[in-house]
Amino acid sequence: MMDLDHVGVVVLSLQAGVEHWQKVFGYKQFTEEVINTRQKVKVVFLKKENSLPVKLIEPVGSDSPIYRFAKKGGGLHHLCFKCDKMEEELERLEELGLRVLVSPEPGEAFDDENIAFVFAKQGLNIELIDTDKRARIIAEEES
Repeated sequence: MMDLDHVGVVVLSLQAGVEHWQKVFGYKQFTEEVINTRQKVKVVFLKKENSLPVKLIEPVGSDSPIYRFAKKGGGLHHLCFKCDKMEEELERLEELGLRVLVSPEPGEAFDDENIAFVFAKQGLNIELIDTDKRARIIAEEES
């Protein structure tokens, strides 16, 4: 079973992206910045009550796979689905004709739990996770 977990959006600047999503959509930053050394990106998660979380993604250097996309203005990068067993889900998706872009590897934004990426029809990048963990969560303000 797969459930939609979050939407990934590429931005040129995390700070500007967070400010935009706060002003325009009412989201709040949920995690501190985390650097993913394998994907060469910096990410933060945003959340809003009764809404799907958003992960903002900024390239770290011109050798980041998303650098050119960010320079062109960025935008929707991926949909992330949480599944029960990643390896089994990857096999199922491959059998359905989806192409694995990134085999399971530790994702720093998920406390080093495995992440994977597949490419689906309609040009969609799909991230797979099998955890609820998030790294560097910002403490809730006490009332």
